[in-house]
Amino acid sequence: MKKRSMILALTAVALVAVGCTKQADTPPSAKPGEASPGAGTAKPEAKMKLNWFVDGDQGSLLPKDAKDDFVKRTIEEKFNVELTVQSYPMGADYDNKVSLALASGDVPDMFVGTGIFSQKLAKDGLLAVMTPYVSPQTMPNYYKYWMTDEVEMRTFQIENDFYRAPLPYNKKSSLAYYIRKDWLDKFGLPVPTSYDQMMEAMKKFTTGDPDGNGKPDTYGYSTSGSGTSFPRDFPQFRNNGLYTYYFVSNGKFIDVATDPGVGKVADEVLQMIDEGLVDPDWFLNKAPQVIDKAVQGKVGIVYSALPNFAMESDPNSVQAKTKGLNPKADWVPFNPFPGKPFYTENEAGNSFLFSTKTAKDNPEKIKKTVEILDWLAGEEGFLLTQLGLKDKHYTMNGKTINWNKEQFKKDVVQNGNFLTIYDFFSPNAPEKFGFTVNDPDLTPRDAEIQAYLKSNFIYAPPVGASTTPPAGTNLGEMRGKMNEYHVKMLFEDKSGTNWPKYREELMTKYKAKEIFEAYAKQISDATGKPVEFVSSN
Repeated sequence: MKKRSMILALTAVALVAVGCTKQADTPPSAKPGEASPGAGTAKPEAKMKLNWFVDGDQGSLLPKDAKDDFVKRTIEEKFNVELTVQSYPMGADYDNKVSLALASGDVPDMFVGTGIFSQKLAKDGLLAVMTPYVSPQTMPNYYKYWMTDEVEMRTFQIENDFYRAPLPYNKKSSLAYYIRKDWLDKFGLPVPTSYDQMMEAMKKFTTGDPDGNGKPDTYGYSTSGSGTSFPRDFPQFRNNGLYTYYFVSNGKFIDVATDPGVGKVADEVLQMIDEGLVDPDWFLNKAPQVIDKAVQGKVGIVYSALPNFAMESDPNSVQAKTKGLNPKADWVPFNPFPGKPFYTENEAGNSFLFSTKTAKDNPEKIKKTVEILDWLAGEEGFLLTQLGLKDKHYTMNGKTINWNKEQFKKDVVQNGNFLTIYDFFSPNAPEKFGFTVNDPDLTPRDAEIQAYLKSNFIYAPPVGASTTPPAGTNLGEMRGKMNEYHVKMLFEDKSGTNWPKYREELMTKYKAKEIFEAYAKQISDATGKPVEFVSSN
């Protein structure tokens, strides 16, 4: 998730911004017998022209007036370049535009790509090997603050070579369960710190009329199945040690949705449904409908990845909207599984890439780009692309940053929110540099919630490798059949008893065993640690 997406317009933009070289003032006439001032001095070095193609948030636009683009101006002055930036939201259209540029020969000097897209480009011979350019020596900030794990870089290899490098990213998410604390207070219940306490709260929220309207119209929990799936945010998954999509535990590859324990999970969820604790529309709900029901006071517990979900300072948060209808509303995060992994750390996603054409014709452009990217990955780049200009948008007292949010909104947010284009190489993680940012919009309550989200959830290591289904298998077909069997257990069988039979068919007929054995080998090869998949129930 990128930060501060405060203005969203459904447009994409390509901006070509060309800097200019300031003409030197005409020197004063020299006295007879004297050389003209400046005579014999070297001419200013010509600016190197660079063209970047990056992904940006929908609605984010580079400033119409180039003088307002202080990031571009700073880069051009500091590195003696003329920088052209083109930005589009990531997706099929983005991939097509990059492919067209590569095919036409008008290639960008650096561009960003997804995992699948970069694999295709490497196989087509369009990506340059990065070994001569990207290393701890050439990019000390990048390796110090973001790519501290050598294994992670190794797992990003494709075609057995170093064709891509991951963009800097935040490893931890903001996942949490959220609960109506004002409803808990009505019943004298604590914020849950266990699964049993969570279930007790759900029962009270369903049967105790927490909103006091005298109607049985509230539920303990809601989620979204979108009419197709068995959501993994049902707490019964985590109650059975299944906390993410797939992970490695004690050398074993675990695929959560096909795990032998899914039958038991189904039974526990069915019991919760039979007791009336779950919003009856959960299976057909889409994500926005769950949010609507939370705001309307129809459910007391939901699951969310939104870092601002319970922030009263954000007018678009669920907390602010619910409080608009009920001034006493108080959504707070909680973790009913303390001491256990709640999720896995994020894995690297998109990559920065160089073309074979640029490496062959203009390798100096790659070297200069690497120099700029590493600067963006450090303290100066972070401050500029996340907070703006010093003494205008923020001031510093040691490592404490006081943010002038009003000026920032005027110069940045209301000007296309353009920093969300430039922050692709400097994520919003001030703690990486030891910074504390004082956000004037953040209330003491919001600060407590932020601190809770950062310190009360355990994130297990990711699997440490990109995984690809082997030839001759069809992952989509297998997952489709898996979802079909999940739904059948919940709505036809009304039991998890048949799951071993369904699972065996997935493992054999739909080749899930073959797929997961390949994943285990890929992870083992990438990490150097033995990993196996055990298919038996």
